[in-house]
This record gives sequence, structure tokens and C-alpha cells, in this order.
Amino acid sequence: MTALDVRGVAEAALDWISGNRAGFRLGDGALAPDGDVNTSWKPLGELAQVCVCVRRATDPADPLHRTASDLLDFAWHQTDKGALFHELQHLEPFATYPLEVYAAFASAGLRHRGYEEAAATVARTRGWRVTEQEPNRRLSVLNSERRSGVPEHDGFPEALRRTWLGGLPEPWTFERAAGYTLTHVVFHLTDWGLIPQGLPPSVATYLRHWLPPWLDTCLEDGQWDLSCELLAVAASLPRLPEREVLQDAWTRIAAARDDDGAVPEVGPVRGDRAAVTGFAGCYHSTLMAAFAAVLTLDRLDGGGSGGTAAGQHPLPRAARPNPNGQGAPG
Repeated sequence: MTALDVRGVAEAALDWISGNRAGFRLGDGALAPDGDVNTSWKPLGELAQVCVCVRRATDPADPLHRTASDLLDFAWHQTDKGALFHELQHLEPFATYPLEVYAAFASAGLRHRGYEEAAATVARTRGWRVTEQEPNRRLSVLNSERRSGVPEHDGFPEALRRTWLGGLPEPWTFERAAGYTLTHVVFHLTDWGLIPQGLPPSVATYLRHWLPPWLDTCLEDGQWDLSCELLAVAASLPRLPEREVLQDAWTRIAAARDDDGAVPEVGPVRGDRAAVTGFAGCYHSTLMAAFAAVLTLDRLDGGGSGGTAAGQHPLPRAARPNPNGQGAPG
């Protein structure tokens, strides 16, 4: 498994996402009182976030960058260029998910002044500050406030201490739910891999030590979606895991893909299962495969705020397409 192979995972995943963009459409029920946020706003927000990450980790002339830009434009138009966020703010003023989705667009410079003013007004209330949330969700809201220009209502260190990962728990207590919690804690602290130094040293050291066996366990169990999230965490650490860890993991992810580039959420490897069917069964894992692969490539190229540790090349440096002959921007 080389850097070129990891790029192949990213390209195939983004091609599948682009070809299945209709599955991310909001639909007529996006503002309905009984609408299901998990099948409308959540997928669209995840698409936007991955596209933002791909764009900032790739050269503008790179086909990956162009595909991500096209998909981000599609996602922004689904929100009527932000106008639907303004409507949501009036319908559900104390819901946090509109801000969490909007933050991805805002971080790419796609903004709606009316929504931001309304959100900032609500964020100044006591009701917003004392809303009871899961600790990792509190970190999500804080990062969304930071990215959207809304004053943060709590401190990151305080919120981190209340999370599973922040407590540096016994490693044998890791299980699926804890895995998804810790990945998102890392994403919020590092702003989705942009700032590896956002991880406190104690947390970074803990993850560098225990992430490899957790990742191996998830890969062995066919938990491809969680494995891709853990690989994104690996690429967000100040110091990357050892070469052998990443090489083995990416080889197994590549083997789990379908021929069209889709990555299933769970299940046996490709040769031992039927093809993935249905958008819901693979869209998130395919997004996470693209996200983790591009973050990994950026670190291989020495990009990102943290860069790669001196002399550390976790995978063989195969030629990476780069039309301008420059390193990928962080």
C-alpha cells in the first residue's frame, strides 16, 4: 500500500459520492416539524464537512479539489445559499444542529448574514448556555460557534474533561460507542484535522499508544466506517502512527471497497459479501474513507498545521499527482 494507493481510495470514494449526490438532497420535508434530521440535514452537513476538508488539503488544480468544490457548491445550493438556515432558526431557535451544519459552510467562506445575526442573538441567552448536552456534542457546538463567528459559550478544556477521551480511560473499556465519541472529540479539538496541536499532549500521547490496537480490532471486526474515522484521527495527531500500522489499515480498507468505490459501514471484505446496496448503507463510510485518505495524503506531503514529524514517512512516498509541483496547502 503506497501513497498512490491511498489516493486511489480517495478518488474512488469521491467519484461515488459525486455520482450519488442525489441522495444528499434535502427534499421537501427539510423544514417539516416531523422531518427526520438524520436523513436530511445530517447527510448534507457531513457532505459539506468532508468537501471542506478535501479542498483545504489539496491543490486547487487537483481533480480531488475540483470534485470537492463542485459538491460543496451543490450542498450550498441545497440550503438556498444559507436561507434555509435562517428559516430553521425561527422554527427551532434552540436547536444546535443548524449551527453545526452551517459551520462547515462558514469555514469555507459561504455565509448568510441573517442567520448568523439570529444565531448570535440566541447564543447570548442563558437558555443556550445551560442547554444540557452530551460532552462531545458540547465540543461540537463550541467548535461550530468558533467557525461561524458566534461567541463561544464555554471553554474547550472544561468540555474536554467531561468526555470519555478526556478522562484517559482504561484502554480495555474501548467499544464501538466510545470509538465514535472519541473520533468526534478529536475532530472538534483539531477542527477536523486542521490543527493537530489542538490536542492536549496527554491526549495525543494516549491516542498514539492505544489507537493502533483499537484500529486493528475494528478492522478485524469489519467495522469499516469506524475504522475510517479512526484513520482520520490518526492523520490528525501531532505525530503520525508507525508506517506499518497505516500501511496495514489502508490495505484492508482498499480490500473492503466495492468495485464502484463505495465503502460499506460494516461487513466482511468484498470477496465474501454481495455488493453494497442502498445509499444509507454506505454513504457515511464512503465519506469517511475520502476524508481519512485525503488527510493522510496531506500529512504524507508534509501539509497540515502539524506537518509530519521529521524523518517520519508512514507510507512509501509514491508519486502524488500535483499539477503545480507544489506541496498541498494546509
